[in-house]
Amino acid sequence: MKVKKLLDSFNYAIEGIIYSVRTQRNMKIHMVAAVLVLTMCFFYDLSKLEILAIIITISMVIMAELFNTAVEFAIDATTNYYHPLVKIAKNVAAGAVLISAINAVAVGYIVFWDKLKYINFMVMKKVKNTNPYTIFIILAIVFIATIVVKAIFGEGTPLKGGMPSGHSAIAFSIATTIALITGQLAVVVLSYLMAFIVAQSRVDSEAHSVREVVFGAVFGILITVFLFIIFG
Repeated sequence: MKVKKLLDSFNYAIEGIIYSVRTQRNMKIHMVAAVLVLTMCFFYDLSKLEILAIIITISMVIMAELFNTAVEFAIDATTNYYHPLVKIAKNVAAGAVLISAINAVAVGYIVFWDKLKYINFMVMKKVKNTNPYTIFIILAIVFIATIVVKAIFGEGTPLKGGMPSGHSAIAFSIATTIALITGQLAVVVLSYLMAFIVAQSRVDSEAHSVREVVFGAVFGILITVFLFIIFG
């Protein structure tokens, strides 16, 4: 009987996680980011402490999002009218998620930056020696490639809807170009922040799903880096 209760507890917990992933947009983003970071761990010789830091950081982000979801549902279940304290409670819970996400970015930067420094240096050196007109050619290729992929999936139009998100692909392509050309952390962060805002706006306007936006962002980044290496 005790074993059954223990199994039920695990099942309820897993159901809660699955429900959060299925219904919460931000949880989907966190899960995709976690998979990407954990995949990167296979390609680099990380120490036990670095792996531990990554695991703890990922767990903190997911836990914060789960608590945030729980707080929102608990409040919505007991309050059917606007109350300033309800707004404060939701904002505080969202703030916890934001802090955990910022911490995750800092940990990722500390763990991976030195290991990527040589690759970054080689790519940036090629980019800085690239003809300025090549940049516009690369952006044009990214745009055309996005349209081609949209046509393959047969969804949406060139400027709205479908897989992948064209706005997201172009925004992250431009952000990647700026990042490679400047190499300055502040500029890199601001560039990707602007690209993220563009992608977020596509989801908020219901023009794209989170999956389409994430695919567009990754597609834009990878194509841009690949083309710079080829043309550099």
